[in-house]
Amino acid sequence: MANRATTAKTLATGSMLSAVAAGAALMSGSVLAEESLEGALKASTAKLNLRPRYENVTQESLSSDDTTHSDALTLKTRLTFTTGSYHGVSALLEFDDVTSLKDVDYFDGTNGKDGPAIVDPEGTEVNQAYLAYTGLEHTEFKWGRQRILLDNQRFVGGVGWRQNEQTYDAFSVSNSSISGLTAFYANVSNVNRIVGEAVDAGDHTHETNLLNVGYEIQDFGTLTAYYYDIDNQDALAVANETMGLRFAGSTAVNDITLAYELEWADQEETGDNPVEYSTDYTLVSIAGTLSGFTLGIAQETLGADDDAGVGFTTSLATLHKFQGWADRFLGTPSTGIKDLYVTFKAGLPMGLSFIAMYHDFESAEDVASGSDDFGSEIDMALTKKFDNGATLQLKYADFSGEEDAAHGTATSDVSKVWVMATYAI
Repeated sequence: MANRATTAKTLATGSMLSAVAAGAALMSGSVLAEESLEGALKASTAKLNLRPRYENVTQESLSSDDTTHSDALTLKTRLTFTTGSYHGVSALLEFDDVTSLKDVDYFDGTNGKDGPAIVDPEGTEVNQAYLAYTGLEHTEFKWGRQRILLDNQRFVGGVGWRQNEQTYDAFSVSNSSISGLTAFYANVSNVNRIVGEAVDAGDHTHETNLLNVGYEIQDFGTLTAYYYDIDNQDALAVANETMGLRFAGSTAVNDITLAYELEWADQEETGDNPVEYSTDYTLVSIAGTLSGFTLGIAQETLGADDDAGVGFTTSLATLHKFQGWADRFLGTPSTGIKDLYVTFKAGLPMGLSFIAMYHDFESAEDVASGSDDFGSEIDMALTKKFDNGATLQLKYADFSGEEDAAHGTATSDVSKVWVMATYAI
């Protein structure tokens, strides 16, 4: 395993240096435009984003037919200041404030109260703060607190659904010098998690390296190879290295647009993770769109190591996007999980759009006792976009657990309702 890690890290460093060298070669014959500091400051912009949201959660008790309830009314206010460029250097500073508009009488991820969790704790934080350099053609360097969203965010994302976003203290470089090829590398020292800075768990120290290289095949799709060495120093059990391949794209067949995804990844422990394990991940997805209506079917499988009792881990993912909006599987069961789901989308008049999904969950590996059927879920959302850029969304999730399922607490029934608006100035 050590040889594999050393080889992968060497390839990651080599790929990063190659990308930088390619960018430098392309700009060798050009002269960077001279810009004044005053001009850069005058070109600065400021944006204000508002996102009020109501969330209602009802959860059935595992031990009886009793139900517990939580509801939250929160407002996220985001102020983003971006400077103009001075000799290729620019800066971004972004503040987020999350305020509850009602009493916080539920568990918000930090306060230890009873009731179903709604993890949108109050607080004001620096969400992003970085310097960027674009003086090399087709290349961007960033240093500081930044947003990192890779592919569909299954492995590395920002958890943008929650009011407090996940961001990364990192050095990163992206390069697109070669036509059709994009390369991204980041060295991450800290992850600013959604529970905020009010608790120790809000920040995780990392010695993490992320490498993602994609090549676009015109009119067909993008083939991506990635290596993620996620060395979490504070949560050793989720320290792992993941290597994988992903192909995603779309093509027209007569009047139907076909979209497809194929993905495979292999994962092992890394760093000081006390458990030695090996498992894999697969995704197969296909969808067809005709006259504004889309129907798709997919199966995503997060495997498990039977001997170690450890499931495939995606600790930096935007988890709300996957395995149902009720968030019953934020941690992978020890026997893994297989999610077979159907998706229906419709573009409607008056700026409306509708999406519905049905999920069927079961264990990816054989279980020692209990049922390997974890349950099912129905998700629906109706979104209205206004001419001024504002949006209004009504969203619903209903998870029905299997009473005899092997996977503990995720088997309790849960329903969630959200009403959310967004507006930018």
